[in-house]
Amino acid sequence: MNANQNTYAVIMAGGIGSRFWPMSKESRPKQFIDILDTGRSLIQMTFDRLSKLVPTKNILVVTQERYRGLVREHLPHLPTENTLCEPFMRNTAPCIAYANHWIANKAGDSAAEAAVIVAPSDHLILKEDEFLEIANIALNHTRETNCLVTLGVLPSRPDTGYGYIQFEDLPNARDERIRMVKTFTEKPQRELAEQFLASGEFYWNSGIFIWSLQNITEAFEAHLPEMQALFEEHKNDFATERESATIREIYGDCENISIDYGVMEKAPNVAVVLSDFGWSDLGTWGSLYEKLPLDADGNGIAGVTLEAINSRGNIIVSDSVKAEKLIAIHGLDNFIVVDTEDALLICPKAQEQWIKQLVTKMKAGKQK
Repeated sequence: MNANQNTYAVIMAGGIGSRFWPMSKESRPKQFIDILDTGRSLIQMTFDRLSKLVPTKNILVVTQERYRGLVREHLPHLPTENTLCEPFMRNTAPCIAYANHWIANKAGDSAAEAAVIVAPSDHLILKEDEFLEIANIALNHTRETNCLVTLGVLPSRPDTGYGYIQFEDLPNARDERIRMVKTFTEKPQRELAEQFLASGEFYWNSGIFIWSLQNITEAFEAHLPEMQALFEEHKNDFATERESATIREIYGDCENISIDYGVMEKAPNVAVVLSDFGWSDLGTWGSLYEKLPLDADGNGIAGVTLEAINSRGNIIVSDSVKAEKLIAIHGLDNFIVVDTEDALLICPKAQEQWIKQLVTKMKAGKQK
């Protein structure tokens, strides 16, 4: 079988993106939004990118049941059965275990040789050609070795919101950008992040993984044996009409754990491909600011016509479905202004970490 025909992609699309409120809401999370005003939502951009590596019939989207309709709306060419719906969120390890077993049944006799790319639905990649080159390097490496591969991104600043990968040389590697992972560190304090950058031994963890189905299955057996056994007990139900009932039955028994903590940090056979493909996880409004077009005063704008006087370093965004909305500001420096149909956010950029707590507070108020 052609290697491309036995390569699969898993798009993880179940998150809510509460740090991007009010544009990202539970009813329409940020993966379904055209945040950069390009005409394509983030999940569409992810699908387009992976379609250059994987046949459409081999692309899966794992999401929540309530977003099934949004997936169909945004990805009309995706086969209906390729939308895998979690009954509720249990983090990324159960999500990947679910996809693994679906692929195993779908691939049949060729499952042992299947390769899998796992990618979040809501990340931004500006240098697509570089990404495709790196992904192919990783695919070749995972086919030739027993390694689980992650893509590391050259850090541009000591960001405390990202995970970091420490790497070491891999002798006789096919490509000098392939290294072995020495350590993972999740969201370090500022001082430690600065030390990481100064050392030159650390890259950001992009959360994009590439492995063979056989190697990731063996990793689940070694490091998350209870979860693997739970899915294995029902392995013949996936990619069949019994799948929905089975996943509702077993998902609540799955440990709520990320693939990073559950597998990648424990496995001894993890490689990283060092990369620089214009990546951002778009996890905060601040990370979006770096990707927006700026006016002469450093105001980043999307979806608006801005009139500004004595105002610098702001993020001004609107999701108006009409013509670009006119927003006028005066004497405003380093603020986030996000205007949507039913909400308006005004917040200092330096305090955007409070947005998630604000959303939690509003949600609690509705429940009273």
